[in-house]
Amino acid sequence: MNPNLDRLHPYPFEKLAKLKAGISVPDYLRPISLGIGEPKHPSPDFVKQVIANNLDKLANYPTTRGIDELRETIGQWATRRFNLTPGSLSPARNIMPVNGTREAIFSLVQAVVDTSKPGTVVSPNPFYQVYEGAAFLAGATPVYLACDSSNGFIPDFDSVPASTWQECQVLFLCSPGNPSGAVIPRETLKKVIDLADRYDFIVASDECYSELYPDEGNPPEGLLQTCAAIGRDDYARCVVFHSLSKRSNLPGLRSGFVAGDANILEGYLKYRTYHGCAMPIHNQLASIAAWSDEDHVRENRAAYRAKFEAVVPILREVMDVDFPDAGFYLWPATPMDDEFFARELSAQQNVHVLPGRYLSRTVDGHNPGENRVRMALVAPLEECIEAAQRIVEFVKANQA
Repeated sequence: MNPNLDRLHPYPFEKLAKLKAGISVPDYLRPISLGIGEPKHPSPDFVKQVIANNLDKLANYPTTRGIDELRETIGQWATRRFNLTPGSLSPARNIMPVNGTREAIFSLVQAVVDTSKPGTVVSPNPFYQVYEGAAFLAGATPVYLACDSSNGFIPDFDSVPASTWQECQVLFLCSPGNPSGAVIPRETLKKVIDLADRYDFIVASDECYSELYPDEGNPPEGLLQTCAAIGRDDYARCVVFHSLSKRSNLPGLRSGFVAGDANILEGYLKYRTYHGCAMPIHNQLASIAAWSDEDHVRENRAAYRAKFEAVVPILREVMDVDFPDAGFYLWPATPMDDEFFARELSAQQNVHVLPGRYLSRTVDGHNPGENRVRMALVAPLEECIEAAQRIVEFVKANQA
């Protein structure tokens, strides 16, 4: 077996299951899960209809590159959304459809890491655990940059020593952040691009939550948008990941894309040709329909906005919690140990959240997820309100 498999950490939900082993939940209270970031809003009917109308495409092998119409649709969407220079994002050279961004994040690292020399994959901390697992299985070493309240939950890139950048092969960004929802501003993205040029590494920006934001007139900046703003229309050293999972409530469609530097994507296409991960044609056609429509996305944002506006004031009675810049998570500080909070909240109130430390690593004695929990406001509005009320009751009972 690949010895790097032994380097992998248990997934956060494995740790959570172990934490809660043996507890009894009150069966008179309905369970409310805020722990897993799985969208629960309805998938668009028109997308489901496209799949139903094209099941005959099961008889055809899809190509790794995907059909032209899908790449063209993605290019048009990204150009509109991120104010890109028209024509700069070539459907043939700068876009790759993928089976969800988890698969893409993992496989891109396998394709780009040069194992002939020492290499690191640098990521925010807390982080999406696939960044770390991809690094381990590519034979690289993860490096974690703390994101906490002292830096607005965005890495302090100025404090990173040159020695770290010298061995960096991939820098992961996550904006809007998971779990904090923090959005990286343009000036910081420009700084990161300058670092990538100076030290010759790839900037890989996970932007899966980019379409969930509170202000319709102020969508989050994306990495390619910053490239366009500074005249970097070749997107050198920059790639972004986008998904229909959160934007369109289609996590089961497993549909997203990677876009950016054509030289990176050329090698990545070669890797994927062997990887065997082409998107089924009926899923590609459904994806075209989803990327072509914004009405359902605006409705989706409005539903999350209503939940934040209802839940945050309730929780503020007992917790330090802020509205996120974007995304669908809350990242509150807990008035007690985060593992105790998560376990006993389940046991006493049948409400389920994820301890923050399970999303982070301890570096130099500091774990930026400690004494925080992640709450995914994916349940229906009434359940989110009820969960917040139970959390208030729980905190008061356990601080008495």
